[in-house]
Formats: sequence, C-alpha cells, structure tokens
Amino acid sequence: MRYTEFGKTGFRVSSLGFGAMNLPGVPLEQAREALNYALDHGINYIDTAAGYRNSEEIIGECISHRRSEYFLATKTNKRSYKEAKEEIERSLDRMKTDVIDLLQMHYVNYVHEYKTLMEEDGAYYAALEMKEKGYVRHIGITGHRPELLAKWIAKGQYDQVLFHLNLAQPFALKELIPELTRMNMGKVAMKPLSGGFIQPVSKAIRYPYSQDVHVTISGMISVDEVKENLAAQAEEVSQAEREELEQLASELSGHNCRRCNYCSCPIGVTIPDIMISSQVREVLGLLPKGNGFYDRQREKITSCADYEPCKEKPLCEEKCPYHLPMQSVVQAAAGYYDKLRA
Repeated sequence: MRYTEFGKTGFRVSSLGFGAMNLPGVPLEQAREALNYALDHGINYIDTAAGYRNSEEIIGECISHRRSEYFLATKTNKRSYKEAKEEIERSLDRMKTDVIDLLQMHYVNYVHEYKTLMEEDGAYYAALEMKEKGYVRHIGITGHRPELLAKWIAKGQYDQVLFHLNLAQPFALKELIPELTRMNMGKVAMKPLSGGFIQPVSKAIRYPYSQDVHVTISGMISVDEVKENLAAQAEEVSQAEREELEQLASELSGHNCRRCNYCSCPIGVTIPDIMISSQVREVLGLLPKGNGFYDRQREKITSCADYEPCKEKPLCEEKCPYHLPMQSVVQAAAGYYDKLRA
C-alpha cells in the first residue's frame, strides 16, 4: 500500500480509500467484515456522507472501536448554517466519534449553491465553527465541475477536494489537480469505475492510481471486492503502462460529459450515465452493473427519438454548460439493444 502526506493535514493516508456509500444495501455482518478487512490490510481512509442512507450508522456500529486507525471523511449537502450544523452533530453521533477528520461541502455544482454556502449564514461557517470547537479537523468540498472547483479553492478556505477521475472522466487533470498540487491540498479521486461502467476493475483502479492524487475512493461492499481493489494497487505503474492508460483515457473521454447533472430529461433518461458509458460500452464492454443500468433504462432510451417537444430543439442540450450533443448520443445508445438481440 502506498501512503502519502495528505496535503497540509499532517495525516498519512492510504492510496486506496473505502467508499461506504453502498454498504446500506448489504447485510450488516457483510459490511462489518468488509470494513474490518480493509483496516486489517492497510486501508486507513473511510469515506461516507450524511446522505448515504444509514452508511454513517454502519460505520459507527462496525468500526468505531477502531477509531484511531482511520481517517474519517463525511459530507453535508445542506447549504444553510443551521441545517448543516444540525447534520454535522448527527453525523458525530451516528458514527460514534468525537471528531470528524474531514467534513466536506457535498455536491456543489452551481455557482449560486457555492455562494449560498459561503455566506455568513451558510453551511461553510457551520463547519468552520465545528472546527474551532474541535469537532471537525479539516474542511473540504466535492463536486462535478472541475473548472469551477479550481476557482472556488483559490482563497485557501478548503483543505481538500473530492472529484471524479477515471478512464472515462480525466477532466480534473487539466486545471483542478495542478491547482490542488500548487496549494498543497488533499486530492481525492472518486468513481474509478464511473459508477460500475468501466472494466476490467484492475485497469480502472490503476488509472487514478497512476495520477497525482493522494487517495482513490472505491465503493466496496464485500471482502472479495476489497481484495480485488487492493490487488489492483499492489504494484506501481510503469511508464509504459501509464502511457497505455493515458491513451485509453483519451479515447474513452471523447463524450466530454462531467456528470454535472445540469441536464434533465422530461422522460427520465439518465443522460450523464449514457454519455459517460457511450465510448466505454463500445471499446471495453460493460460490467454487470452497467448492463443492469441499460436494462432499466431501455424503455426511456428507446422513447427519446419520439418525444415531440425535443424534435426541434433538445431540451437537455439547452441546459448543458458544455454544449454536448446529448440527444444524438442517447438515440445512438438505442442501438445497444439491437446488438443484444443479434
């Protein structure tokens, strides 16, 4: 396991972090085994959020007795001082801890959201107050707009950023990661499999591992998944492999979608998932979870071409800050089902 200094925090963190978002979907004993196996084998960064169902309670129940062994990161998606402070207090109670190592402003994608949480009665000042009282050690921010995050951290008010970084979404490499490095901030990559689309798992994990980040958060739900992720980081990345991964990322990221979710589809198509998986599907094929997504979205995807209000001008494309051709990608995805029948 590789360990590095986590920016200016004074902690040394493992290169693989345990993402606990999906633990509420498995039996408690399975979650307990996975978390403890991770700690036993050197993972010392645990990531969760108040909004991940009962994930915080699971962490409190399963590993709070080993609290000194891990760096604990959680999040609040509240924007007001009052709501955020109440949520932070609940998080402390749920995770059975006296202190949160990293409290992150969660899922900040819009300028107006950022301005709201940074106002005097905003969520940031609740986190700052809890830090001054000793309940929070560091404050971070998460989001899906790397170019905006690079601007928002410029005043030095944050210690860390959590961002997408995978073979299909390498966009943080351009502005955000260099700025974080310059400011000596914590760099945490999430979604290495892009939500279950990128395979093989080993290659997916090794891409962010090859980049200038401190931790790659991988959502794990079993001992076997922990073992698989640990194995993917067992060896350092050679220059030849790095070049191969960079070439693949260039090919898979041609969709240019950041998953900012500005788009919304009136018939319920999950556009970012289709955009991001479009090239992955053709080049690498999909993991079972990715295939399951397409099974669930089948009716909606195949209905896109017939939705009358979007015939002249797609409603989703009007909202995209990157002006992406989403309608054509969604309609092309309908061909996926024809291949399945062939």
